[in-house]
Amino acid sequence: MAENTAMKVKNEKFPAGSSRKKVGVLEKLSYANLDFSGQLVATVVNSYLMYFFTDVALISAASTGLILLIARVVDAVGAPVWGTFIDMTHSKYGKARPYFLWLALPYAASGILLFWAPSLSTSAKALYCAIVYMIYGVLYLGINAPITTILPLISSKPDERVVLNSWRMVGSNLGVFVVNSLTLPLVAFFGGGNDVVGFRIFIVIFACLNLAGTLFSFGHVRERVIVPSSQRVTLRRSIHAMNKNWPWFIIVGGNFLFWVAQQGRQQSMVYYFTYYFHNKGFVTLFNSIAIIQVLGVLSIPFLNKLMSKSHIWASGLAIAVIGQFIIMFSGLNPVGAIVGWLVANVGSGIAVSMPFAMLGSAVDYGEWKNGVNAAGILTTIGSAFCMSMGQGLAGALNGKIMSAFGYVANQAQTAHALIGIKLSFNWVTILMYGVAIVPALLYFHYEKMEKDITKELSKTRA
Repeated sequence: MAENTAMKVKNEKFPAGSSRKKVGVLEKLSYANLDFSGQLVATVVNSYLMYFFTDVALISAASTGLILLIARVVDAVGAPVWGTFIDMTHSKYGKARPYFLWLALPYAASGILLFWAPSLSTSAKALYCAIVYMIYGVLYLGINAPITTILPLISSKPDERVVLNSWRMVGSNLGVFVVNSLTLPLVAFFGGGNDVVGFRIFIVIFACLNLAGTLFSFGHVRERVIVPSSQRVTLRRSIHAMNKNWPWFIIVGGNFLFWVAQQGRQQSMVYYFTYYFHNKGFVTLFNSIAIIQVLGVLSIPFLNKLMSKSHIWASGLAIAVIGQFIIMFSGLNPVGAIVGWLVANVGSGIAVSMPFAMLGSAVDYGEWKNGVNAAGILTTIGSAFCMSMGQGLAGALNGKIMSAFGYVANQAQTAHALIGIKLSFNWVTILMYGVAIVPALLYFHYEKMEKDITKELSKTRA
């Protein structure tokens, strides 16, 4: 059965569980381009949606926080559904790969609608934004989850997965850099003072680039690891793969905490530099120099020769905490803030990469322990769900904190409101990064089992 499935996929005629064919440079670039293209829309959402809702669409901070949270609750249902769909998919393109083709256009369209801000009453506009954001979130999970799911299907070798994931993260960081460097300047240029128009033109251009890039990568990545299965992977069997899969639970917990910190920092920085530093131009500057995260990503394959993945992950989180403390203690000193920001982003560049590289091993653990390869649901919850829920919780926290401290959009903030902005940007970030170090260190016990599990699976899959 597995052999028949493999024969359907062009240029993917490998024995079950095999990844003998070398992953070429074009395929590595295409894998990296999946996340680069995805960030052309996702980063606009992650970095600017809360600001767009409060200061452009003129929805209250409290309502914005509620919208972000409700949308993530919808994702809580959508994540395992998408993961199960992937596990049950058997197409001529493979399991994860076809979703790049099927969802590329709907995802790009939802991104455009999200930043459209139609001329409606305040309550109607809030309802519109809530509905469209929920649709966007569901489609985001559907097209983002396969990027992680396909990694253990491209290669069965843990070390090669780390390298491939580093390529992916470089692509992701370049996408983030492009968006954060250009968003506010291009919105101002296209809008000529009208941010609603500026955001509309900007998002149409970047959504089209996202669509073209995703379709290109779809044509140049391949699934090599064909896992034989005697029966269809149902939701019940997928959930069974989670049974006592402790490394997976550890990765999910740590990754979720990371994304609460990461998205909270990203969402609140617009307010931090606009109202605390009184320099909106710093938003573009600091987002641009965040490209230094690439140095952290590129260091991972070399660090992995000296350190365990668990310790690399914990070290990245610790560096991010140190950087955020430097920013906080620097106050209004731009030089100190820049130094802290560079340090923090090197750390977060390392920390963001590791869970994605490690999830493949958690999938292997579930197959080894429970006899079920549920790559779809395990990687969907471990990656896209954590990112999406992290963003939602971060938005809800930021919205609640800023509202409680008296934030008013497009006005000079009171001293009390500035405390709320600084609390969101600094202390919430530090706390969440710091707590995430605990699961990162706990993973080390299971990491020592990876090589033996890989050897055993190569026999059972064959």
